[in-house]
Amino acid sequence: MDAQGRGRAGDIDPADQWVLNPHTGEYELRLTPSAPQSGVPGPRGSMPSPSRASVPAGRTTTPVAPGRDVPPPRRRRGAPPEEPLPGRRGRRPVKKKSTAKKALLWTGGTMAFVLIAAAGGGYLYIRHLNGNITSVSDDGASTGGFQTDKAINILLIGTDKRTGAGNESYGDKNSVGHADTTILLHVAKDRTNATALSIPRDLIVDIPDCPTTQADGSTKVIPGTDNVRFNTSLGQDERTPSCTVRTVTELTGIQADNFMVADFNAVKTLTTAVGGVEVCLGKDIDDEDSKLKLSKGTHTISGEQALAFVRTRHSVGFGGDLSRIGLQQQFLSALMRKLKSNDTLTNPTKMIKLAEAGTKALTVDSQLDSISKLKDLGLELGKLNVKNLTFTTVPVVDNPAEKVKATVVLNDATAPTVFDMIKNDVSFTEVKKKASASKSAEAAKEAARLKGTKSAASEVRVRILNGGAAAGSAQAELEYLQNEEGVLKSENAGNAGTSLARTTLEYAPDQADQARRLAAILGLSGAQLKPGKSVTNSQGLPTMTLTLGKDFKGAGVSFTTATKAPEGVQQSTADKVECAK
Repeated sequence: MDAQGRGRAGDIDPADQWVLNPHTGEYELRLTPSAPQSGVPGPRGSMPSPSRASVPAGRTTTPVAPGRDVPPPRRRRGAPPEEPLPGRRGRRPVKKKSTAKKALLWTGGTMAFVLIAAAGGGYLYIRHLNGNITSVSDDGASTGGFQTDKAINILLIGTDKRTGAGNESYGDKNSVGHADTTILLHVAKDRTNATALSIPRDLIVDIPDCPTTQADGSTKVIPGTDNVRFNTSLGQDERTPSCTVRTVTELTGIQADNFMVADFNAVKTLTTAVGGVEVCLGKDIDDEDSKLKLSKGTHTISGEQALAFVRTRHSVGFGGDLSRIGLQQQFLSALMRKLKSNDTLTNPTKMIKLAEAGTKALTVDSQLDSISKLKDLGLELGKLNVKNLTFTTVPVVDNPAEKVKATVVLNDATAPTVFDMIKNDVSFTEVKKKASASKSAEAAKEAARLKGTKSAASEVRVRILNGGAAAGSAQAELEYLQNEEGVLKSENAGNAGTSLARTTLEYAPDQADQARRLAAILGLSGAQLKPGKSVTNSQGLPTMTLTLGKDFKGAGVSFTTATKAPEGVQQSTADKVECAK
């Protein structure tokens, strides 16, 4: 292999160099004397011996000749019965499951990949895969990377950049690579569900200023632009993926932990590596622009045909970008199902091809610049059942400023609810969760705080503190309560001594009826009501304390989080096949 680990014409396929180790029941990389050796040095600059390339410390093995398998060892007394390994003379324990088969690492968007969690003997291959990865700075736009004990938000960006052989004829061949397909993938903290939120490329947004790290280490600020298409958040004016991350945060209030970027080649190489995905059409399609020609019904597509499928828009729905988003979501659902299928997980050749294709096809942020980090992310994502992965789209309406409808704007009636559900980790699907006895008891106690009589608004006495909300929030909420809700016995008490993530209302036992009235006005949950003690206001009278936290969204905005998507919001789940019309 050359310095990049790529074999010359006629070399052995990397997948053929993975051989079953009968001692462990796992596949290991065996570099034979006849196979080209990697140019990547070992830990101390030495070249590994071919016979030791795949053997962990403390073990020995014999070089394997091309086309030969390791002979089966004698079964130990008490060892589990064995079954033949299809296509090989070696045998493996019936109940032994290879960790390589479990290491399915997938992502949504126009990108998805599988990586092999190889150990010991896979050192050279891991080094090779690390060399495939391209990473760029997040410029401080993300949270700094996902965490295993929190919800995960990954921004997946598909560009229209025409790099690679055979892509020159597609659309605008001079494109700098705009954000044409963008999906915010939110995975719940408990990993029981996920939401993939598509962002239309023609959505009118405000793009903020984007500090961008230059090659010499200096920072250049790319000026923001108001009222422009979302897809110009990347590529336009030298904007980098971090600009798209900042634009999504500005739009939704959700900050991505990491991002991944792919161009046209990702769709072609990944679908080819997985052996194609099954899609369904509700009618015949012959689209000259995308070069897709398929009859009504189900088809298995890959390569060029898969790319044509995700690019088609004129022949489906209303012929616009929103119709194409529906096609792309169907395609991604099919890809997820294929990646999670036994047909992929039990096929070492496909696993290797996907590892190669995935690491070459993606550009990731600097927090995901190694196989180890991608593996950790993939193990978290792999916990999800695809039936609880919901695809949805940012709610939009036609741009009222245009006579000829070419762009869209946010639907202010429904979009904020969709964003809040994602921010508050609310599932778009019915997910049954097992609650412990202690949590159930606490939930019942919180619900009980809201039950009972409520005093009149005019009898509610409360002082308001700012404990983490934007400057001026306490005064704005005070004016809302006095002018709109008749809570006249209220006052602004300034800033709290601490910062809270969540707004709270503290009250004495004899103020419970006042607390329930204020909770009803503001949409406070039982968990936000804190039975305690009262304080005195500026007039020396007992009063409750409302402390506005970082969750404060604005004066008069309810604190209650929706438990289901608004009526009319488009939704589909990854476990179902939906035919495009």
